[in-house]
Amino acid sequence: MPGNRNPEDALFDDLEAEEQRLAEEEQAELEAADEAEENEPVDPNDPKNILSVLDKLKAENEELKDKALRAVAEMENLRRRTAREIADTRSYAVANFARDLLGVGDNLQRAIQAVPEEKRESGSDEFKALIEGVEMTERELLKSLTNAGVKKFNPEGQKFDPNMHQAMFEIPNPELPSNSVAQVVQEGYTIGERVLRPAMVGVAKGGPKFEDVVSEESEDGDTEATDQDSDS
Repeated sequence: MPGNRNPEDALFDDLEAEEQRLAEEEQAELEAADEAEENEPVDPNDPKNILSVLDKLKAENEELKDKALRAVAEMENLRRRTAREIADTRSYAVANFARDLLGVGDNLQRAIQAVPEEKRESGSDEFKALIEGVEMTERELLKSLTNAGVKKFNPEGQKFDPNMHQAMFEIPNPELPSNSVAQVVQEGYTIGERVLRPAMVGVAKGGPKFEDVVSEESEDGDTEATDQDSDS
């Protein structure tokens, strides 16, 4: 009951209430001070205020400059990527059609090679005209392919490259560099920087390493060049 309240408890309750009141008054004073500071008019001639505004403007300027540079870089990358895609489309749009025409060219070449030279000499004028017509058709076809960016390549003597060549068989030959193209069964074709059709080749086996042969040839070439310089 209130009449039986311990004096010590009453004292502690009064102290706690006083602390709470002081805390509330302090918080109210802080809030009032913050509000007064916010509402206080800014002196434009105050050096501190001028420096503060300059720092703020400088930070905003750096941020805008960074955004502008990023936007310019992105647009440049987009321009380059678009230009590259357009160039690729122009270069490789006819790739499938050109690949089909290679088969036609192969058949024309086989037809020409199937006629021995003596048959051409002894044949009738009509037969010779037919052969010349086939040869002319092959030349025009190859010319059209060249104009479309298609190029023929013969890798004989080069190092075997699985990206450019298709190995058909191996040729044991200790005199040829190992892993070099010893025989070309069918020449390859490229369009732009891509392989349109790999060359069908026979690969040498059993000879010295290709790298060693190339290195020796390079050293021999340097020696000859040095001798020529000395003689001169």
